[in-house]
Amino acid sequence: MTRTINDTFLRAARGEKTDHVPVWYMRQAGRSQPEYRAIKEKYSLFEITHQPELCAYVTRLPVEQYNVDAAILYKDIMTPLPAIGVDVEIKSGIGPVISNPITSLADVERLGEIHPEEDVPYVMETIKLLTQEQLSVPLIGFSGAPFTLASYMIEGGPSKNYNKTKAFMYSEPKAWFALMDKLAEVVITYVKSQIKAGAKAIQIFDSWVGALNVQDYRYYIKPIMHRIFSELKEENVPLIMFGVGASHLAMEWHDLPLDVVGLDWRLQIKEARDMGIQKPVQGNLDPAILLSPWEVIEERAKAILDQGMEQPGYIFNLGHGVFPSVDPATLKRLTSFIHEYSAEKLGR
Repeated sequence: MTRTINDTFLRAARGEKTDHVPVWYMRQAGRSQPEYRAIKEKYSLFEITHQPELCAYVTRLPVEQYNVDAAILYKDIMTPLPAIGVDVEIKSGIGPVISNPITSLADVERLGEIHPEEDVPYVMETIKLLTQEQLSVPLIGFSGAPFTLASYMIEGGPSKNYNKTKAFMYSEPKAWFALMDKLAEVVITYVKSQIKAGAKAIQIFDSWVGALNVQDYRYYIKPIMHRIFSELKEENVPLIMFGVGASHLAMEWHDLPLDVVGLDWRLQIKEARDMGIQKPVQGNLDPAILLSPWEVIEERAKAILDQGMEQPGYIFNLGHGVFPSVDPATLKRLTSFIHEYSAEKLGR
């Protein structure tokens, strides 16, 4: 039996009216929390995610501290890749580093399949702990999208321009589409297992797909995303799409069979709706503003809320993740403000 009591986030994701605007923050688990920093002094990200009790604690901590309306599973988008034969190591100060990058169709064909219950049982156990015993809000599961996963696999690590990835895409189309198909299978299988374990919503992070123009997105990426969301739609949980610097793709996402379009801070909610986005939206305070005086934070949050509340189906979030230098007290105060201000406005 799940303990979900506050379903405001799920109702907003479905486009239903709510008593207040729900809020959660990308990278709310960890980063700036002193309790998390203490844990990180003893354990790596890899070690935390492999210990369900500890991982569940890190995941639920922001819910308890900030009173947000949803939790997001603490893990990395690289988590499913070792199971298919990708040698990945999370290096401090760098990020994921892959020692066997993809360079050919033969490399793609060598990739295996994922069996989540056997390959990442600790992820499933963490989800069950949270949803069956610990949380009073919905848990959001997640996965990286094929383009973003492929970018790490081809570049061998983080990139500023994704030149290798795009060159591979343009010059090796057969290998590219084979890789997209392979990663689509991984995403679908991995996400379905998260839902089966108890996740009540899913966010797909295509963090770096903004590097592509609309024409290339439509040809090289959109068909595979359509397949992924079509298959996940059968699971009947809200599906959210998010990327950074991808405002030019917002309408492309809106066309996909997903439920919520995530926006970063570069595109105002009003602008998105004027473009024709009628689905629920999530976003989109610039996380840098969290380092500003409270008066600035409140003014910017109020402006975003006023736009978001013009129609049902709005979830407050940041336009990207929480910085490590953000004061947790700021996030707690912001959550209270969002709840109180929106409740007053919506109650009129």
